[in-house]
Amino acid sequence: MIIDLPAYRRQWFTGAAAARADILAGIVVALALIPEAIGFSIIAGVDPRVGLYASVVIAITISLIGGRPGMISAATAAVAVLVGPLVRDHGVEYLLAATILMGVIQIVAGLLRFHLAMQFVSRSVITGFVNSLAILTFLAQVPQLVGVTWQTYALVAGGLAIIYGMPRLTRAVPSTLIAVVVLSVISIWLGLPVNTVGQMGQLPDGLPSLALPSVPLTLETLRLILPYSLTMAVVGLLESLLTAQIIDDMTDTGSDKRQECAGQGGASIVAALFGGMGGCAVIGQSIINVTAGGRSRLSTFVSGAFLLFLLAALGPLVGRIPMAALVAVMIMVSIGAFSWNSIPNLRRHPATSSAVMLTTMGVVVATRDLSLGVLAGVLLSGIFFAGKVQRMFRVERELSADGAQATYRVAGNIFFASVDRFTRAFQGAEPARQVLIDVTAAHFWDISAVGALDRIVDRLRREGREVTVTGYNRASADLVDRFALHDKTGVELGATPH
Repeated sequence: MIIDLPAYRRQWFTGAAAARADILAGIVVALALIPEAIGFSIIAGVDPRVGLYASVVIAITISLIGGRPGMISAATAAVAVLVGPLVRDHGVEYLLAATILMGVIQIVAGLLRFHLAMQFVSRSVITGFVNSLAILTFLAQVPQLVGVTWQTYALVAGGLAIIYGMPRLTRAVPSTLIAVVVLSVISIWLGLPVNTVGQMGQLPDGLPSLALPSVPLTLETLRLILPYSLTMAVVGLLESLLTAQIIDDMTDTGSDKRQECAGQGGASIVAALFGGMGGCAVIGQSIINVTAGGRSRLSTFVSGAFLLFLLAALGPLVGRIPMAALVAVMIMVSIGAFSWNSIPNLRRHPATSSAVMLTTMGVVVATRDLSLGVLAGVLLSGIFFAGKVQRMFRVERELSADGAQATYRVAGNIFFASVDRFTRAFQGAEPARQVLIDVTAAHFWDISAVGALDRIVDRLRREGREVTVTGYNRASADLVDRFALHDKTGVELGATPH
């Protein structure tokens, strides 16, 4: 992959006003990363520092080598939920080793153009993915709103009022940043009885150090960590590529998905070397960044660098930030991320598209597994597409005046889903002595189609009919010549097909 240096520089700095917006957006994201990184560490069964260090290192690294400017990557729940058994049974060092191998797999996936698999993800799947993440983001805030004081509800309401009301007065500073600062000042000044960031887990009091995982370099270690690494790599790339596509759409800009795959791998490796867990792109914080004006690599870099500054220099103060302030920010994210147009579109769009979207949403929300939801959506899309294509197929029979020849004109796509209808069109007693099968308007896609034609020709000939197949296009002729057992096309390479 060759880097276009002028374009790379533009991805960092496009002017003073843009840089100011990127810096402020990065600060907001850094604050929003703290509670989630701690929460994901708890899910994975590790010390909060493992998740916090990962968020710092991944954000800084991906800003340098990623392929989607303005997208935020950090420790995520999608990866954290996968590694609990590994940490429980073998310890953190094996998690770090698995994260390094995860990064290697992702780099290889980038070189092998894994991002092209996104071509098979339909818009309905992406909409379902976004909606499900919006729902999960909102549900993740519910524990902070249950069994709390009335002051918590007042702060959340006040935070939302600032977030949505401040842009009407000024957009010089992101309203989300103003909300966090104002609510923190009020909470600390009045000593309100509300939950704070520090109550979620111990914040680190120093900088991360560079070290290799303390695990034996044996085949047994590889056998142990490979399944986890492979799963983390696939899930991480899937969420990152989908998030990149969403940010592409929000900003009306493109991105290098191949570089993003390799960049995610590099970020995971560096994170593990500094004692952090694996991660990937995070849609919530990415939306916060874009909404606050972050567009370049600078905003992503600032999010990681400022998070490091907060943890190293302002740890005690950060620990006093009320969770209500961050809950208000994440509620805004969930409201903004949800595709509200998808609700009326349920009636306007084709039923199959709506079914794919709802299935993706339902599976993700029910299982909390993004990969399962997307896989279900993609499979359902494929089934619906195959069903649609197989219906775009017909066979017309025409008998000559003297009844001696029957001509079958085949039109449409013949593949595994349509071979049954293709075969049934030739069933029953054929009185004509000669049978002509005209496939000029047809296309044979796979060996299932070739096998069906083979069986039809063989049966008719065994019944004493003279069978001729004509009109193959070049691709179909090549497939038949390679795999048919009873009949060849007679079309020579380079010749004009019949």
